[in-house]
Amino acid sequence: MANDIGILLTNIGTPDAPNVKAVKNYLKEFLSDPRVVELPRWIWWPILYGIILPIRPRNSAKLYQKIWTQEGSPLLYRSQQLMQHLEAELPFDIALGMHYGNPSIKHALSLLQRKNLQKILVLPLYPHYSATSTGSTFDIVTKELHHWRKLPEIRFIIDYAESPSYIHSLCQSIHAVWQQRGPEHLLFSFHGIPKRYADAGDPYPERCRKTVELVTQQLRLSSNHWSMSFQSRLGRAEWLTPYTADVLSTLPKRNIKKIQVICPGFAVDCLETLEEIAIQGKKQFIHAGGEDFYYIPALNDQPNHITTLKNLILSHVQKW
Repeated sequence: MANDIGILLTNIGTPDAPNVKAVKNYLKEFLSDPRVVELPRWIWWPILYGIILPIRPRNSAKLYQKIWTQEGSPLLYRSQQLMQHLEAELPFDIALGMHYGNPSIKHALSLLQRKNLQKILVLPLYPHYSATSTGSTFDIVTKELHHWRKLPEIRFIIDYAESPSYIHSLCQSIHAVWQQRGPEHLLFSFHGIPKRYADAGDPYPERCRKTVELVTQQLRLSSNHWSMSFQSRLGRAEWLTPYTADVLSTLPKRNIKKIQVICPGFAVDCLETLEEIAIQGKKQFIHAGGEDFYYIPALNDQPNHITTLKNLILSHVQKW
């Protein structure tokens, strides 16, 4: 029955405020996750506490200030919008938890626990599985459930990279831009992970490529009309390539002067899309000789996106 089922939506998280203290707390929690940084703690702690946390929060806070709004963090309030739309369309209790920061996954689970639910479906807002994101979400959810006396049945939506509804939503979003501006070279930019994680078996790059394959097939794009890259590199180790920054610098040299960029791995807009791509990426492309740069917003609370998430949830609970 619907009143026995709860839905836990999760997302990566965000600082509580665009200031140094809040950003430092957020980065400390994020970069302490052993799924995110797979180094022995005796190697990583001196780097984190001696180099990164004393320096990076000040720079990151300035970036957050560029995209902060009256509603607060774009990632948080847009994730809340998704939850509210789903609450209006589904007969389930829904709670939202941030993997790092507030409201925490622990807090969201406590809200569902009070409902005495028999079943909980976990939907991480990551279309493409990675141990660094969805896998880490699994860790924190099960860690919290370890303290529950009465356990509900648990299901995880691990991935929806090739969900027909998700692919359709991406194509509709691109088409809407084409109707207004006309089509240009399309760059798919995904958040990166260290290459050695993929070499060790993380399927993330293949899941990203599958989404691009399905979208470009549906849009009937030839290979010379689109590119794919990975952004948000951290540190000096090799990450998944090609790097978005490198692609933005080289496209004008190939006489591709007008581009549109979409970031399919981000369910809602956030620092990595609004600042890293829409602001810094545009500057880099124009500086390299580009003439026109347009960032296609994340799916956010577009009706097609709500339908996608609704369909995912219903497909996973229908046999409960």
